[in-house]
Amino acid sequence: MRRLILLLPLLLVATAGAQVTRRVIPIRIETTMGIIDAELDSIRAPITVTNFLNYVDSHRFDGGSFFRAVTMGNQEGNPVKIEVVQSQRSRTAGPTDPPITLERTSLTGLKHLDGTLSMARGALPNSASDQFFICIGAQPELDFAGKRNPDGQGFAAFGQVTRGMDVVKKIQTGPLQAANPQWLVTPVTIIKITRR
Repeated sequence: MRRLILLLPLLLVATAGAQVTRRVIPIRIETTMGIIDAELDSIRAPITVTNFLNYVDSHRFDGGSFFRAVTMGNQEGNPVKIEVVQSQRSRTAGPTDPPITLERTSLTGLKHLDGTLSMARGALPNSASDQFFICIGAQPELDFAGKRNPDGQGFAAFGQVTRGMDVVKKIQTGPLQAANPQWLVTPVTIIKITRR
């Protein structure tokens, strides 16, 4: 009995360690410009990660694209500048899921740093669905209480690039449309996104 009592704390530590290793979910984004590896935080942003993985597992990002490149020079009229590249799922790969609840950075503790993956959203906080973006440089104005969005609710950070920021930066420097200067002339195709 005494031996069992001594083993119990070791078992609890081992179990806790297993849970910690499962909180990070590695993914790979294969594009026509190269590979971007990232890790998703399923503990601190469970709603957002579950939504994102639903699109990944059903292959709805495959054939999608990085279509938008926001630079310091193409945000005329917006006093709060950011730098990101934005992506969307394939429009022929099935329906869009219902919008999800915004997981605010004030609650998750995640921040919009260089290489952060985050969900694009509309005018309302709980409107993110299938479009995500990757930050280039730290973007604190995208966090809760930031000024990029008038409501101050920010965006839902949920992952971090671990390799391939050179690819992200290359996407951002692609030629832009004259009529819509944040839209790439030739969107960068997402070949597929998979769990690693």
